[in-house]
Amino acid sequence: MLDEVKNRPPRCRIVGVLDDGAASLNAVALQALAQADVVIGARRTLALLEARLNPEAERRELSALSAVVEDVRAAQAAGQRCVVLATGDPLCHGIAGYLAMRLCLEAIEVLPNLSTIQLACARVGLVWQDLKIASIHAKDAGEWFTGADPRHGLYALTQALRRHDRLAVLTSPDNTPDRVARLLLAEGLQDDFQLAVAERLLQPGERIVTGMSVAEAANHRFADPNVLLLWRTGRAAPAVRFGLPDASFQQRQPDKGLITKHEVRAVSLARLQLREDSIVWDIGAGSGSVGLEAARLCPAGHVYAIEKNAEDFAIAGRNREAFRLSNHTLVHGKAPEHLDGWLDPDAVFIGGSGGELTELIALCLRRLKPGGTLVMNFVTLENLATATEALRAAGAAWDVVMLQASRSKPILHMHRMAAENPVWIVCAQRGDAA
Repeated sequence: MLDEVKNRPPRCRIVGVLDDGAASLNAVALQALAQADVVIGARRTLALLEARLNPEAERRELSALSAVVEDVRAAQAAGQRCVVLATGDPLCHGIAGYLAMRLCLEAIEVLPNLSTIQLACARVGLVWQDLKIASIHAKDAGEWFTGADPRHGLYALTQALRRHDRLAVLTSPDNTPDRVARLLLAEGLQDDFQLAVAERLLQPGERIVTGMSVAEAANHRFADPNVLLLWRTGRAAPAVRFGLPDASFQQRQPDKGLITKHEVRAVSLARLQLREDSIVWDIGAGSGSVGLEAARLCPAGHVYAIEKNAEDFAIAGRNREAFRLSNHTLVHGKAPEHLDGWLDPDAVFIGGSGGELTELIALCLRRLKPGGTLVMNFVTLENLATATEALRAAGAAWDVVMLQASRSKPILHMHRMAAENPVWIVCAQRGDAA
């Protein structure tokens, strides 16, 4: 065993560096630089540390991450001492995790530094142990727009803003603090958060911007590199997650609105078998009640909803705004239009089919992910018969529940039970023939 350890190639040292260069490094890190045969890093970082590098060391500019893996493997195979330069803490949205997964933990040694997030919080005086760290340090995501789905580069950040009170955002030259401020404006969150931007930390031009409103930040260009800090100014009482009363939703008046009633909605949502990250389709959204409750139950997922009636579409949009959801896309149209551009679902709810029920069932079963569930609500025998025949033809596994609820209503000084219309809840999964 000792011989095996003795013959093991030297570990690649991943050194965290800040923008004050060698001043941020301890004696161990400086010794690693002085002894290295190969040093890999960004051009700016290599220049910062040039005076501390072994004059004989080979300098390699960091490009593609996969190339770094191959460079480290080649250096270790040749018995060379290799150093990879990273920013701040290499294990906090840094390169160390990537290399560890591909080279194994025994092949690397991490020499961490303070993270830029720690420094930014220290400058502002913001406690950071409960921060949600979000990184948009990636390719240009484009401007955020209401209803964007998980394919948008700012989607994860948008969901984090709904779920967390304190955030640190690692930005990029394209995905900037002013772009995040415009996202906050688009989502109606401009009064919910205060912000601070830490520009050019540990560089001569360091500046900490505080006291700026979201609207002002949306039109201000901040110096790069920077870290954005966001904290909520107030927090409302936690909202009910499941089982909202019908009165929580706007509906068409008089009593002609398309809403899945409270009791039926609860059973339908239960049968959808939702997870935190489920992708859900809501076809024939009506006032949006099922899809909006599903979005609340799937904070890391997304709901796509479609409604053909213009008045109900507008009402569903107002309900979406009232619930302040960012994981819900609402489209005005008649299914199966638009569905080809949606991500494949884990669950589908059909509340209205517009006369295309057989085609919709076949399409939904084809697109459902393995283990996914299709739930449909019907109030007519004809649609129930059409649905069950389509499910048989598709080889699906299915069952039907008839639900009839009665609600108490006052009568003089007493109460009576008034029956709601019966509803058939059809649940299906893909079969071998689907």
